Amino acid sequence: MRRSLSRAFATALSALTFTGLVAFAAAPATAESFYDPPSPLPAGENGDIIKHEPADFFIDPVKLIRAPAKVQRIMYRSRDTHGDPIAVTGTVLTPHQAWTGGGERPIVSYAAGTQGVGDNCAPSRAMAAGMEYEGPFISGLLLRGYGVVVSDYEGLGTPGMHTYANRESQAHTVLDAIRAAQRLEAANLPDDGPVAIAGYSQGGGASAAAAELQPSYAPELKVKGAYAGAVPADLAAVAKNLDGAYAAGFLGYALLSMDAAYPELNIRGLLNDKGNRMLDQVATQCTIEAIAAHAFTKSTGLTKDGRPLSDYLDEEPYASRLAEQRIGDRKPAVPMLVVHSTLDDIVPYAQGREMARDWCGQGAKVQLSSSLVPTHVGGAVRAFPEMFLWLEGRFAGKPAPTNCGRF
Repeated sequence: MRRSLSRAFATALSALTFTGLVAFAAAPATAESFYDPPSPLPAGENGDIIKHEPADFFIDPVKLIRAPAKVQRIMYRSRDTHGDPIAVTGTVLTPHQAWTGGGERPIVSYAAGTQGVGDNCAPSRAMAAGMEYEGPFISGLLLRGYGVVVSDYEGLGTPGMHTYANRESQAHTVLDAIRAAQRLEAANLPDDGPVAIAGYSQGGGASAAAAELQPSYAPELKVKGAYAGAVPADLAAVAKNLDGAYAAGFLGYALLSMDAAYPELNIRGLLNDKGNRMLDQVATQCTIEAIAAHAFTKSTGLTKDGRPLSDYLDEEPYASRLAEQRIGDRKPAVPMLVVHSTLDDIVPYAQGREMARDWCGQGAKVQLSSSLVPTHVGGAVRAFPEMFLWLEGRFAGKPAPTNCGRF
């Protein structure tokens, strides 16, 4: 099985490479009633299961290789940015691999990287279609005997806009996904066992934000550590880096997210006709489509006054809302592994290092692992073997390494 998955990983990387970014457009959304929440939402607590059903998870788009797990699609209760209850979908994976470590089988809440903001881009849809580009990495966790839960985040699959890179919303959905996996009887996973959080890029931000909020939002969870790769900790720095770059379409995702979470900002009012057409387009485009359609777009051509979007970031009311998204101001209570390439071409390394330094200054236990691997995608591929080893150490109860004060 390991050899088959290794071959599938290599095939997937080859098939999914596009202008230096590993990505895939998910299958078109269909009118699937599963993704429609009941109205009103049933009473309950954060993480309660609303409904579930058996599902598929293929590693390859030809659907030749199934992930080594029992698969359940779930809908569960969570909270949005403002603390209001929402329904979120996701996928719970119970590995076929026996757990041979000490204690109960661990659960990893895996936060997906950038998928898009349209319902057709939801990770649960991509996994079922064999088109989830992080599928091989998720399978690596399953082969180690970990239960895995992958949230679709707010608004991916379910009604409403996906709040892309929104700190609190993503933290809530990732933490509540663990609760949901523990409460899903059909998954047969421990309801009070050890857990961890992991993610890269957008997922790295979600993992980092979840680790920061866990002590107050989900203190009962026995989190042993969190891996956060290439974290977009400072969205202002990331926005400046994306403007005019090949992944400029991601700016559209962020603008739609801010507009949905904070409608009083009137983001669309800043944009000219071309800018608003771009937002309409990226609202339905998954990652590869957004890159192809908007590569190297400069925001000076999207605003009414011809100013780049970065000019607005220091002005109110935008500056305050953007500051709310910053990661690094709150101390994680669990060990953190931060992996980031100094040659990352999407998420700037310097702001990720600053986040790790801020955590160290608050007394958190942090291991920052830097590399010289070119590109954002190259950094991801390089990071995952290190993540696997680090998680093994945390679940085995070994002391977590730290290099605070040395970076």
